[in-house]
Amino acid sequence: MIHKETPSIRTRPWLTGDVGYREHVTSLDVDAVGYLVESAGVFSESEKKLAVELVKERLEKGIESGYLFLFGETAGGLLGYACFGHIPCTADSYDLYWIVVSDACKGSGLAERLLEKTEGIISAGGGGKVYVETSMRKEYARSRRFYSKNGYRMEAVLEDFYAPDDHKAIFVKKIGQR
Repeated sequence: MIHKETPSIRTRPWLTGDVGYREHVTSLDVDAVGYLVESAGVFSESEKKLAVELVKERLEKGIESGYLFLFGETAGGLLGYACFGHIPCTADSYDLYWIVVSDACKGSGLAERLLEKTEGIISAGGGGKVYVETSMRKEYARSRRFYSKNGYRMEAVLEDFYAPDDHKAIFVKKIGQR
């Protein structure tokens, strides 16, 4: 499904034409997601591999993989994406695994639109809470500010989760009707 949106006045000159949003995953997304995550400059090698593996798993298993995607793109290619899914054994909780936008899109509002549309998809599917995990390392300060600014509350910090002195922050937001 593709949803069209006219770019806002906050967009950059690189963004010509409409931003299209789609949920369908194609084989071209494997390399596009890999490039996007690589170009972000903050993710470890294992995180980069994981991002690509989730796309591959969705391609191989379809909806049974449990991974849902929303892509934002123009005719020029992928600008950003979100990966999310229902948390097994919960009534209405979802994880937001990834939300990444190209460097050229940072500050344009694309990440906010991807997040808003992702929350809309989750809500329409019966979701009531969205959880996000991110590192407490300084490289992830922008991510933490982004979630806070968009209504997410830091629920917990798990010390030394990823590695010594690399704590995990867990954010949550209630969405939809509860």
